[in-house]
Amino acid sequence: MTHRLVRTRTTAGSPLPRATRLGLALALSLSCVAIAGCQAAEHDNEITVTGSTTIMPIAEIAAEHFMDVKPDTKVLVSGLGSSAGIETVANGSSDVGTSSRDLKPSEQDLRLYDTPIAIDAIAVIVNRDNPVDALTMDQVRAIFEGRIENWSEVGGEDRHIGLVNRDEASGTREAFSKIVMQEARFDRSAAVLPGTGQVRSVVAEAPGAIGYISLGFVNDEVKALSIDGIEATPESVVDGSYPVQRILHFFTRGEPEGLAARYIAYVLSDEIQQTVVRDAGFLPMRGGVVR
Repeated sequence: MTHRLVRTRTTAGSPLPRATRLGLALALSLSCVAIAGCQAAEHDNEITVTGSTTIMPIAEIAAEHFMDVKPDTKVLVSGLGSSAGIETVANGSSDVGTSSRDLKPSEQDLRLYDTPIAIDAIAVIVNRDNPVDALTMDQVRAIFEGRIENWSEVGGEDRHIGLVNRDEASGTREAFSKIVMQEARFDRSAAVLPGTGQVRSVVAEAPGAIGYISLGFVNDEVKALSIDGIEATPESVVDGSYPVQRILHFFTRGEPEGLAARYIAYVLSDEIQQTVVRDAGFLPMRGGVVR
């Protein structure tokens, strides 16, 4: 069976709609259920890489460079969200599942092989005109719970706080929920958006908005807040003082082999780690060690 996948040019600023992402993931899943022993790629010179939109800048640019070096190969990259990446690699419809979150307890039995490929921080962002520069972790949690509803309650102006959240397929949301929210529930009144770029754009345009995105996607349009007195910087991530950080993962069904193993090794090489990974705003990692 041939899976004809167009090489998706989805970026963090314009990911596929949620319905499209889930539909594609379901189609891939069902196609593999229909035929026993289904593999993601029909040929040894082609692999599919599916998952996190956060990791797209690494996975896609690395794939382009890899195919330049090995022109007889194809690496097909799509950004459908971390949950879709884990699901499709588990059912065999992709060769590599990318995820910006750890496996959930319910996914531990999938027996996926985990290759950490970078380290990232999640920045809490506000509009650049917002006078608030810092919050405590407790204040961030209370804001996203909906218990703090006005910026004046945390030293800002008398302005309603507009919550901007990610959808449930997002690895960034899962990591933020685990690290920041802990057992607390998100306020259901929050705007829920499918991608990092959308969150950043809304926060940049709305004076009272607050959201969270990967540190690598923070730019001059928004302001990243200090959390518990620690700024979100590469230095504070490396030394472990910034409290909201995570590992970015490549998952495979068992230890990677063949073309998938060669592609992953290329992503872990200095050629990618010290250029593409850093240029994307992440920190290099190899063998579980931040460099």
